[in-house]
Amino acid sequence: MNSIFDYVLFHFQRLYHLPSPLEISYGLDGRSRVQVTRTTSTFFERQQAKPVQTVWKEWHGSNLTLFFDESPDQPWFTQTEQGHVVVHYDLVASAFYLLSGWQEFYGPERDSFGRYPYKASQQARHRFITKPLVNYYLDILREAVALAYGQEILPRSWNGKPFATCLTHDVDFCQSAWKVAGKPALKKGNLGVFLKLAQQKLRGQDAWFNLPQVERELKQLHAKGTFFFLPEAAPYEGHPNADYDVSASEIQNEIKRLAAAGHEIGLHGSHGTGTNARKLQAERAKLPANVKGNRFHYLRFDPVKTPALLAELNLLYDSTLGFPEHYGFRNSYCHPFRLFNFKERQMLPAWEVPLNLMDVTLHHPNYLQLPSAEVMPAVTPMLEEIIRFGGVFTLLWHNENFSDYGLEEGKSIFQEITRFLQNRQTCFLTAGEVIGLTE
Repeated sequence: MNSIFDYVLFHFQRLYHLPSPLEISYGLDGRSRVQVTRTTSTFFERQQAKPVQTVWKEWHGSNLTLFFDESPDQPWFTQTEQGHVVVHYDLVASAFYLLSGWQEFYGPERDSFGRYPYKASQQARHRFITKPLVNYYLDILREAVALAYGQEILPRSWNGKPFATCLTHDVDFCQSAWKVAGKPALKKGNLGVFLKLAQQKLRGQDAWFNLPQVERELKQLHAKGTFFFLPEAAPYEGHPNADYDVSASEIQNEIKRLAAAGHEIGLHGSHGTGTNARKLQAERAKLPANVKGNRFHYLRFDPVKTPALLAELNLLYDSTLGFPEHYGFRNSYCHPFRLFNFKERQMLPAWEVPLNLMDVTLHHPNYLQLPSAEVMPAVTPMLEEIIRFGGVFTLLWHNENFSDYGLEEGKSIFQEITRFLQNRQTCFLTAGEVIGLTE
């Protein structure tokens, strides 16, 4: 159980300005200033995906799910006559269970792309996908530490700003607007749109070859973006990869131009690379920039094999972990976190910058299909949670959805979301910068 406590404590120490040395024991030792009650459950000694019992307890107006406690009747914590603070609930076990992705590693459920499905998750079952429960658990621990040490425990900031935003762009398509958007327009009788897109293509400037347009949007926000390029064009088991050749001079020039302007270049691992280290490394080598991070195409993250693969390739971070079906907190945490190796029972060096919202989630026929007017009312509670805990909001907006031929009102929705964030004094950072401030 020490690896469980060490994992949770590592992340707790990166959220707050804490006393040093910090006395916290996992278990009631009668000596430490803060003592967290440890569950008697043998759950983590088995390979069971889901805890048997769940209880709920209120904390500052929010009902929190607890997975390893039998009753919610005791106060969250009390102080002894000696000044020690005893936390009466196993916040460590619940935090570890969600943050490490235990349910995904040991759960057998997979969709057609080998992904752990949202509908199988505790987040879906108990409806807390937009509530970062791990942050709540650690907030309770923060108050226990504050009481034990008699001092206010302040959160860490992001270059002096209260929370951070990471704007990311997966570049899947930049040569096929004339076909993907043009042909359906022609079938609907809109000859003008088809001809316009076809003429653009013939002039060598497809409507989705629009990275300067994305860059202009970022410039208005005084932000730098993280662009994930897909180095594989060949389809994989019938599924499309890139519609461009990453080695083509016009693509290489765009990558170099974006990097020179201060944007971050990341690897967009193609279909199948989440379980194939050699192929992922070969794709990484095709990019001219110093690539530190990755996000897998179609968010294809294998909970069993991918974490160790990322560590093997010495990638600093991944930014795949979000449910494509729903916005929110897949690991119930609104900060970057280190991935966990269940076979070795230890923390990996690779970080995860969790993905909170993807444009495709909003409109794909298999996902939410939200009208544009309903997007901000839907996602604002999630954003407020990130602001509350001084976390990181990671947004994925594909380049084609800045054009007139992608997501309907895609650019306007992006502008509405980022305007809200700007008004709340966010710090715009690249994914690499986020890790640099977290380590």
